[in-house]
Amino acid sequence: MSLFTLRWGIISTGWIAEQVVSDLLVDPTTRGTNDVVHKVTAVGSRSVEKAQKFINEFVNGDKTVKAYGTYDEVYADKNVDAIYIGTPHTYHYTNALDALKAKKHVLCEKPVTCNAAELRSLIATAKENGVFFMEALWTRFQPLAKEVKELIDSGTLGLPVVVHADFSVDFGIDKLPLTHRMLDPKLGGGAILDLGPYPLIWTILALYEHPANKRTKPSNVTGTMYKTPITGVDCNTSYVVTFSPNSSTGSTLAAQAVLSCSMNVASHNPGVTIRFEKGTIMIDAPVPCPLRYTVQYFQDGKPGEIVREDTRAFEYVGSGWHFQADEVARCIRDGKLESELWSHDKSILEMEVFDEASFMTEFPVQVLI
Repeated sequence: MSLFTLRWGIISTGWIAEQVVSDLLVDPTTRGTNDVVHKVTAVGSRSVEKAQKFINEFVNGDKTVKAYGTYDEVYADKNVDAIYIGTPHTYHYTNALDALKAKKHVLCEKPVTCNAAELRSLIATAKENGVFFMEALWTRFQPLAKEVKELIDSGTLGLPVVVHADFSVDFGIDKLPLTHRMLDPKLGGGAILDLGPYPLIWTILALYEHPANKRTKPSNVTGTMYKTPITGVDCNTSYVVTFSPNSSTGSTLAAQAVLSCSMNVASHNPGVTIRFEKGTIMIDAPVPCPLRYTVQYFQDGKPGEIVREDTRAFEYVGSGWHFQADEVARCIRDGKLESELWSHDKSILEMEVFDEASFMTEFPVQVLI
């Protein structure tokens, strides 16, 4: 198979775009990828100067890369195949919609939208225009996540029963400007949209994707929030996602996930604990990009009595964002409109969980459509 080159247009020049672009330029053979390669061909920002500065610093000053002072110019560039969107949360819907209507493939940073209604609109637009669309939940494509998924599906540990997962970052919110993305409601500030996807992705991988669940949606979602008096966005959020047996879908899974995220305290270790009938998987923090996990195996007939413990560690060049980019390239090369690993239904489930958790706490959910 010949080498496939995916040409990227980058929307936004913030921190997240810096990370993604840096990984796009990592030699793919260092991670065992020999069928796809990435090239940044355009960068869009609020000014040509900012775009050019980004190119100079993060695209090695490549003079073939176009610097644009508007996003529309990136969408219109014939040398761009796919758009990466790294703007603040509340801009995702409009930015992605414009790119899709321009018939560009889109990788949109998480959370893909601010609610399920926006996401359904984007998926419909992507299908209407025959282009690929995916949320950039990079964790799902990393080698560790794939290996953990294989172990879960093997049945060696029996059925999953409980998932505990947390992702928290101490942003020092008392010292942040009110316009900071974590505090400003207009930018989708708060913990659940920014940090919440990461505890939830391990729930989707371990429970929603489990063969016994038959892709059955949760039977119940509950949530509670503490809202900071600084701006009223959620500072600490806990939410419980329950999966119950369902005769209409054939699901036999009875399991629950207890999840949390906070923006005023650091994460703890392990970041994820998945408890099974016959053992436990403990995944090291940080949960967006863990590099080590441990498996505890129980004595037959003696639940909780550990007879063996194995630890697996991972390392690779780059920070782990490139694995999702490889998936995007392969899907586009093969004419797919969505990824099987992180398909549209999983992003919809994510948004529905956040909608429900937010609704139960009377948290405002912005609808742009």
